[in-house]
Amino acid sequence: MRAVLQRVARASVTVDGEGVGEVTRPGLLALVGVTHDDGEEQVTTMARKIAELRILRDERSVRDEGAPVLVVSQFTLYADTRNGRRPSWNAAAPGPVAEPVVERVVEALRARGVEVATGRFGAHMDVELVNDGPVTIVLDV
Repeated sequence: MRAVLQRVARASVTVDGEGVGEVTRPGLLALVGVTHDDGEEQVTTMARKIAELRILRDERSVRDEGAPVLVVSQFTLYADTRNGRRPSWNAAAPGPVAEPVVERVVEALRARGVEVATGRFGAHMDVELVNDGPVTIVLDV
């Protein structure tokens, strides 16, 4: 599993002009990609890292601050661009495999007391954010 975490002042997701998820105060945007063999171990580790990494202001974590997280699925994090000009998506898990894994990350974050908003799996999403810092972290678990 891979995630790109961006520290944000605010962030939102719309689908076809409809707002589907947002964080309106400082927190994180977590773009989450799933590969074929991701399971409960990766879900647990990813949720712990997102909740506990001290990447907010003053070296605080989401849990320390009670900060929200906007989770957006993003299979393109597993693009293989080593050959040619067209990325390969072979490393990304297909939707029926990836969707429940991303949902388990959301559930695991909520179980840790984190306020979580989400995008809409498989939809074409417009993601807006105000990056704070900027701070961007890539996590591979």
